[in-house]
This record gives sequence, C-alpha cells and structure tokens, in this order.
Amino acid sequence: MKLSSWILFTFLPFSVFAQAYKNPLQRAQRNAYVVQQGEIVTLPQVIAMALDRNYQIRIARAQEQITHYNATYGNAGFLPVLTGNLSKNNSRQNLQQDYFSTQLPTNASGVLNINTVAGVNLNWTIFNGLGMFILYDQLTEQVRIAEVTTRANVEQTMANVATSYYNVVRQVQHLLTLRQALDISRDRLELARDSYEVGTRSKVDFLSAQVDYNTDSSALLSQTQSLQAAKIGLNQLLVRDSNTEFAVRDTMVARTDLAIDPLRESLSNNNPLLISAVLNRHIADLNIKLAKSQQLPTVTFQSGYNYTSIDNQNGFGVKSAKNTTLLYNLQATVPIFNGFNLKRLNQVARANSVIAEYQEANQRIVLQTALEQTYSQYLNNLNLLNLEVLNNQLANQNVDIAYDRYRIGNSTFVEFRDVQSNAIDAQNRLIEAEYNAKAAEIELLRLSSTITRELGR
Repeated sequence: MKLSSWILFTFLPFSVFAQAYKNPLQRAQRNAYVVQQGEIVTLPQVIAMALDRNYQIRIARAQEQITHYNATYGNAGFLPVLTGNLSKNNSRQNLQQDYFSTQLPTNASGVLNINTVAGVNLNWTIFNGLGMFILYDQLTEQVRIAEVTTRANVEQTMANVATSYYNVVRQVQHLLTLRQALDISRDRLELARDSYEVGTRSKVDFLSAQVDYNTDSSALLSQTQSLQAAKIGLNQLLVRDSNTEFAVRDTMVARTDLAIDPLRESLSNNNPLLISAVLNRHIADLNIKLAKSQQLPTVTFQSGYNYTSIDNQNGFGVKSAKNTTLLYNLQATVPIFNGFNLKRLNQVARANSVIAEYQEANQRIVLQTALEQTYSQYLNNLNLLNLEVLNNQLANQNVDIAYDRYRIGNSTFVEFRDVQSNAIDAQNRLIEAEYNAKAAEIELLRLSSTITRELGR
C-alpha cells in the first residue's frame, strides 16, 4: 500500500525521557523528524524482491538448467545412435538401341525407372576405455558447479541489498542529526537576534549565528541529496525505477555474538566459491582419466536393416525386385601411434590438474584471509561503537552546558559553535561505527555462507 509517512527516527542509543524538554538539544531530539514518501519497506521485503528480479540470478539459474539438460547418459555416450534413411530415385528415359545379335532394335520414349531404398542404421560404442563413465561424472560435476554458482549469486545479492538498505538507514540518521543541529542553530539565531535587538549582544554574534544557521541548512540539503542517492542505489538493486519512493523504519542493531570458529568452519564447508574451486579440481582430475582412456581400445557395434525396391521398365536387365538386407558388425580399434598426441593430451591434463589444485588453494587462502580481516574489522567497529555511544552522551551534555553558558553570556559564539560541531561529529561517528559494524556483520555472514539462513528468514 502506497502512503505518505512521517517517520520519527530516534537515534540516541540510550532511553528517551517522557518529560517536556527545556534545553534546545532535548527539544531538537524530541521534535526532529525525517519525511519519507512511499511505501514502508523492511529488509526481508527488499531481499525477496531483489532475489526475484535480479538478472544475474536469473542468468545463473538458466545456466544451471542447461547443465541439467546436458547431464544425460545419451550426452555421455552410453546410448546407441539410431538413424533412418529413405531414398526414392525416379527417372524417365528415351531409348534407341541396336544390337549385334538378331534381337530387334529398341525404340522407347518416357521409360520410367523407380529405385526405392529404405533402412535403419545403429551405431553403439560399447567400450571406449571407460571414457563415457568419466564424461558422465564431469557432466554431473558441472551441474553442481552451476548450483553453487547460483547460490553464490544469491548470497552476494542478499549482501549487497542488505548493505544498501542499511546505507539508506544510515543516511536517514545522518539527516536526522543535521535536522537536530539546525534546530539548535535556529534557537541560537533567535537568541542572538533578540539579544542584539535589546543591545546585550553585538551584531557580530547575530551575524555569526546567521552564518552558522545557513551552513547547517546547506549541510542539510547536501545530506538530503545523499539520502536520495542511497535510495536510487537500492532501487537499482531491486531492478525497478530509480525514482521509486519508499520509506525505511528499521534501525541498525549490530550483532555482538558472532564467534570466529563457527564462521571458519562454515566457510570451509559451505562457501560456494570454495566449493566451486574444489569441483573444478575434480573435473581436472577426471580429465586426466579421460586422457588415459583414449589409450585403450574402442569397441563399437554397428547394425543396419535395408529394404530395396526396383521397378525397371527399360525392357532389359531386372524388371522388378524387392530385397531386404540385415547388416551387423563388431569393430575394435586400438590406438598405436598418432604423433605422440595422446602423450601430449595426458601431459596437458596433468598440468591443468595442478593449476586447478593451485586455484583451489589460492581461493581458500583468499577467503580465509577475507574472513579474518572482516572479523577483525567487526570487533574493532563494535569497540568503536561502544566508545562512540559514550562520546555521544558526553558531547550532548556538553552542548547543554555550553548553550546555557552562551545564553547567559559566559561564553562566546565561537566556543558554543565548537562544542556544537563536536557534538555533530560525535553523533555522526556513532552512526558510522554502527553502520560499519553492521556491514562487517553482513560480510561475515556472506563469507561463511550463513546469510541465507540469517537474513532470509
């Protein structure tokens, strides 16, 4: 359902008190809001939408279906090949023939000859050095590779959508922070104007308050554009019109219970990129067996049944005939020498197997390194998050004190602006720390291939 929603995003991690706020910071935190147009969407909703529409996933699923089509006994060479043929040759002749014998000359026009041949042929490779068994194993491995490739696309899409969704939440919270800052700057501007008009403050104070208010207004406009860009990015992942309006209401709550050992084990057993590398090595090993199979004899069975019909109106030779023929043949072919190509194929297959083994080892190292680095970032961001929560509380208290001092004339506008800027920076750092912790959490779920279970619920 489409609707216009006015959503109040409370940002501070500590509890919000119910009493009326008398200082400007508390009043700004109570009254600040972000206007978002469109349908309210949650993370599970956008993930489901992306998985249904994403073109890379659709392509991967189509390619997976192709491998299922190819993984048949017939494609591997187990089954015989049966062909049928039919030919019918018609001719009309004009004859004028003289003979050495006493036979009378032959003179005929439009003589019709009909020759019909029909038959079926069967070719069946009975044994080719077990090559058909090896090829079938390769085809089934390619099915598994296509399946894990599809899963890798699904997990990557889920991670991209989740990160992009929380980026929208992050931009909304930054916008809320700037709205709160603008409300405080407005209070300060009104105080400076009133004080200037009654002569208790200089015009410099009033003009400085006006400049700071305009600066905060400009920052708010820039952040509005950043929020719009974040929404366009998410719309692109959802494969819909970039200007589609929507609203988010989820807050960022980073998990703190992820342990490294289960993540390592899950990566080793379930990561689709690693599984794909293992399967590619299996296929390379099968290629070695396939190359060896070409050094063994090939036994084929051939059979055919033909029917021939002749209708000859020439007046000489066979006038008409109907013949049937059954053919069968068992043939064994033994490779003896083909310019050392069998040896070359075996060497190439072994080299490719070594390459596949190296690629698997490299993929394992890359993924394990990425997991360790991401987990380190995850822990660091959690520590930063705890620190920034405390910093934010202290900065907000400092704003309250600084404003009271500025209001009664015990501090200058420069001192108050410096305190206010520090508070804005602290709140923005808190937002970034929470977003970075959440992004690291999502990447850990993707690397360990647990993202479908955790985010797909």
